Amino acid sequence: MSDLETDQTLVERAQSGDKRAFELLVVRYQSRLSRLLSRLVRDPAELEDVTQEAFIRAYRALGSFRGESAFYTWLYRIGMNTAKNHLAASGRRIPSTSQRVQDEDAESSDDARTPRDLGTPESLLLSREVADTVNRAMETLPDELRSAIQLRELEGLSYEEIATLMDCPIGTVRSRIFRAREAIAGRLRPLLDLGGNRRW
Repeated sequence: MSDLETDQTLVERAQSGDKRAFELLVVRYQSRLSRLLSRLVRDPAELEDVTQEAFIRAYRALGSFRGESAFYTWLYRIGMNTAKNHLAASGRRIPSTSQRVQDEDAESSDDARTPRDLGTPESLLLSREVADTVNRAMETLPDELRSAIQLRELEGLSYEEIATLMDCPIGTVRSRIFRAREAIAGRLRPLLDLGGNRRW
């Protein structure tokens, strides 16, 4: 059974009143949703509250879930709205979805280009420089490009899921991701001495 099928089965059971099924969905997606929301809500205690509130809202709205999108896509929307509402209610400006990409995320995106021996000082320095360069490149991207590349590379969503979340055609998603990758590759080429026809 695929992840989508498993989710759908759990959702259907939860919709029928099986609270344990929803608890399994929480266990499955809690850390992933929390990591995503941490880009908006910086305080760990607040983040825990907002994540919990997102799941409460999802549970209450579960009857309206029709399976037209993946469960995580639906949960993602609820989580982002919950975080934005929380920030707005406390009078804070909603930050860019990623003012600072976590180093481990950036480094994982560059595994194919970093040295395999990560134990040497030189390779550790290069790895840090690559991560910092990717972070800076991400920060300079227009919002629509940054959101698309984050959802694809950091959250692992499909093009179809991203198109649904961003409310645009799949072709537009592909174009945004391509442009984002090109922009990031342009910043990385001097550091990694990549050929002009190679992307990260």
